[in-house]
Amino acid sequence: MPSDWSHASVWLPLFFLGAMGFAMLSYVVLDGYDLGVGILLNRASDSDKDVMISSIGPFWDANETWLVLGVGILLVAFPFAHGIILTELYLPVAVMLAGLILRGVSFDFRAKVNLAQKPLWNFLFYLGSLTTAVSQGVMIGRHIIGYESGLLGWLFAALVGICLPAGYALLGSTWLIMKTEGELQQRALTWARGSLWLTGLGIALISAATPYFSPEIMNRWFSYPNILWLSPVPVATAMLFFVTDRAVQNLKQNPGQREWLPFTSTVAIFWIAFFGMAYSLFPYLVVGKMTAWQAASSTASLWIIFWGAIVVLPTILAYTLFSYRIFKGKTQPLSYY
Repeated sequence: MPSDWSHASVWLPLFFLGAMGFAMLSYVVLDGYDLGVGILLNRASDSDKDVMISSIGPFWDANETWLVLGVGILLVAFPFAHGIILTELYLPVAVMLAGLILRGVSFDFRAKVNLAQKPLWNFLFYLGSLTTAVSQGVMIGRHIIGYESGLLGWLFAALVGICLPAGYALLGSTWLIMKTEGELQQRALTWARGSLWLTGLGIALISAATPYFSPEIMNRWFSYPNILWLSPVPVATAMLFFVTDRAVQNLKQNPGQREWLPFTSTVAIFWIAFFGMAYSLFPYLVVGKMTAWQAASSTASLWIIFWGAIVVLPTILAYTLFSYRIFKGKTQPLSYY
């Protein structure tokens, strides 16, 4: 790791690493809830499906901007890592793109076909959402363990691929709690309760399995005194699960009270999980092989990109905040005519 942090060649890669992390975290949370709504779509009635789609309608396409931004930063700021990562993740990336395309086509077609064909496109929207979530989980699992090619490495990636849709379903159900009312909101509360504990089980299993594949990660978390300094992380995570569960139970008995709390606490769980993973992997972009400084473009190139980034990042953030402000409040039923 560099010793002189005052040089641009040192802090510019760190800036872009932070910007890429922020973009990816924003994507996971924002597109995570609308993927979650898609995953839950198969459990709802036809009338509820229209309301669920309406709840994400103004946001879902723009949410994917954060994924494009994150991958774009990886490409232009860390080209040496970009080639390795996308080569290693070629198959799950291809599957993810197929899922995203299927979601986009289904979103539009379900509103234009006749009523007899609508259930098919609802199912395809669900399938595209589930496929996207599973492939993203596999990508995260493969990256965490440094693209370990053995059977256990693929089993770990499959475990993350199974668990991530539960986390997205938790985000989606808590989003619906905020955006809907009546019977659909009550169903969302039930979905949130089930997804919450599946998500907790997934986080526990992944947290236990990750150190097995990386002695360095094991040492970072469990050596003394790190284990003391880091003990608030699992404690805070457990508390947030408890807060979410209590908020969901309270809303079942007293609808309308602090409907924002389950979603907010779920987002906080994702934030903690993300920063825990970032702490485990830093400063590597390719685990155990290439740090951010080794993967970075030349300093001259990074300077040019930097001036663009400090304009683009606030612009996208401001647009995102503005759109959520404009479309705040309860979702209105869809009307195509």
